[in-house]
Amino acid sequence: MKKLLLGAFVVGTGLVSTANAQIQEGNWLVGSTIIASNFGLNTGAGYNIALQPKGAYFIKDNVALGAYIDLGISKATKGSPTGFDYGVGALGRYYVSPGQAGIDNLLNHGRWFFEGNLGIGGYSVEDGPSTTGLDFGVGPGYTYFVTPNIGIEGLVKYKGRAGFGNEGLNSNITFNVGLSIYLPTSHARRIANEAK
Repeated sequence: MKKLLLGAFVVGTGLVSTANAQIQEGNWLVGSTIIASNFGLNTGAGYNIALQPKGAYFIKDNVALGAYIDLGISKATKGSPTGFDYGVGALGRYYVSPGQAGIDNLLNHGRWFFEGNLGIGGYSVEDGPSTTGLDFGVGPGYTYFVTPNIGIEGLVKYKGRAGFGNEGLNSNITFNVGLSIYLPTSHARRIANEAK
């Protein structure tokens, strides 16, 4: 029993001490957000789902810059036309340090962050309105590290698009859930070399 408690203590201490290691300068973030809202449960109801792969490099501790791709599909009802969302651009993240600005971590294994993005995006509907223009968003999120290098994320984000097509400005609030992998630069190099 003592060995089991000692092992649990060592693992717990290791997780807490590495909660900051993955967001240090020189590390990489690779992941994807799955944006799911409006899944109808009634017969003939519609859906709205999007996938947003992203990658970022930590230019300094707690600050990551990178890129994203946005792909989504939606249908208001069973017989309605299908809508398609798309976008590509730059993103930035800032992770809040524990105790900074009065914000404490929810749990010892996670970090609050703010994410913003700016790029080109659009929306088109079969035989309906379409628009392409400036794609932008901003919002707070939280990453819970299930292992020292894997985080499950929740993000509430204002998403807007200033279009040049049939629609002008449109915007909404999205509730996002995703998974990210945090790789030290040395580990990322090793993976790249093994792939050659």
